[in-house]
Amino acid sequence: MKHSNRKQKISLVTLLFVLFLSFLDFKIYGKPDNNPNNKIEHPNVILILADDMGLGDISLVNDGRTHTQAINKLANEGMWFRHAYSAAPVCAPARAAMLTGQYPHRTGCVDLNMQRYPEITRMKKGLHTIADVFAANGYATGLVGKWHCGVGEGYDPLSRGFQEFEGFHGFNVPDYFKYELIVKDSLINVKDKYLTEDLTERAIRFVGRHRNEPFFLHLAHYAPHRPLGAPEEVVGKYLEKGFDKNTATVYAMIEIMDDGIGRLVAELDRMNIRKNTLILFSSDNGPDPMAGERFNLNLKGSKYTVNEGGIRVPFIVNWPGKVKPDKIEELVHFTDIFPTLVEVCNLKVPFNQKQDGKSFAGLLKGENNLITATRMWQWNRGVPEYSYNTAIRQGDWKLVRPFVSHWEIPFEKSVLKPVLYNLKDDPEEQNDLSEMNQDIYIELRVKLEQWSREVELDRLKN
Repeated sequence: MKHSNRKQKISLVTLLFVLFLSFLDFKIYGKPDNNPNNKIEHPNVILILADDMGLGDISLVNDGRTHTQAINKLANEGMWFRHAYSAAPVCAPARAAMLTGQYPHRTGCVDLNMQRYPEITRMKKGLHTIADVFAANGYATGLVGKWHCGVGEGYDPLSRGFQEFEGFHGFNVPDYFKYELIVKDSLINVKDKYLTEDLTERAIRFVGRHRNEPFFLHLAHYAPHRPLGAPEEVVGKYLEKGFDKNTATVYAMIEIMDDGIGRLVAELDRMNIRKNTLILFSSDNGPDPMAGERFNLNLKGSKYTVNEGGIRVPFIVNWPGKVKPDKIEELVHFTDIFPTLVEVCNLKVPFNQKQDGKSFAGLLKGENNLITATRMWQWNRGVPEYSYNTAIRQGDWKLVRPFVSHWEIPFEKSVLKPVLYNLKDDPEEQNDLSEMNQDIYIELRVKLEQWSREVELDRLKN
């Protein structure tokens, strides 16, 4: 009898405790929503980034120069942003901005040469990435491929929200046919695979491991970054079309990457998770002139410059049944990716961190989501100098402080006159309109100088 009473008391205590927890849950998180139409979605996300791939490298716009069937399909069946901008004309700063939603200068990552300028080719400690947010919301997170945002304790991807890492810390790979790959924190030698195909396989395996839980995969390809290299049989197809060896090799590298993207999407279909997977595709900056000149929609400049050819990039968002096919003319920027993913994936951000980006989730939903933010760019080797290779865009207007091609120029100031373009009428940046539009010219010069001072102060903090 006593034993029975004791059991009843324990049961009563347990019941009261459960009711208390239920009440606590209600007070903190609100009443549970049992309406299936209002169910919070946490889609899988795959963020694919090419390296040094220009707008003109997609066959949809280059009269079939390249073979990009998988990318074309993502564009035709998804949302193609025709005026998308990287945050920098070179690798590391662009990637840091994309992952944090901040201008590169605020992140501390403003250069690309990790050997010569290691302190400014890494994100500051304590800075959070979108991978941190996904991980905090119960996602499996992984990076396959190129990191290039810092080396050493506290700077590597495993310290930046990525639970799994298979790739390279640095900005370059010595050879596409033999390389040392980091898996988690171990180094392995690979001599029997082509790098781009290897990264595709690793991405597919990551998806397979996490198919039954929400995941965030950042697939950061090296292709078509130098050193140029691709299987001879693929290069030969482009040589037969009359392209020179460099261009033929670049196009072969892009084709193999594209084939891999197609395989990855096919695996999502096979695993029956395609409809719950949001795919984003872009490139970190424009084409590298050192890989040879090639078609890029006649845009001025290339990688390394803040002209359109250096910072305008392909950008596609594809989510079957959720994002309707469309071509978007609104300006979007790499810093916008962070807040957009937070909104679209219904993520809670467990930290307070300044954001330069603006969410374009409304555009993905088919809403009129006009983004009116003014955007700025700057890059040079060494300590940032804002008197050259700097730009600001506001509406159709773009002010450019021209690039100066001197290695040691960061320690001097350029005296070249800033130029003003109207990109709606002059997307190739051929006509300086500064003399006829002094009001906007002066306004943009002042804003660019103010931004330069602000982000430089942030860069020097900590």
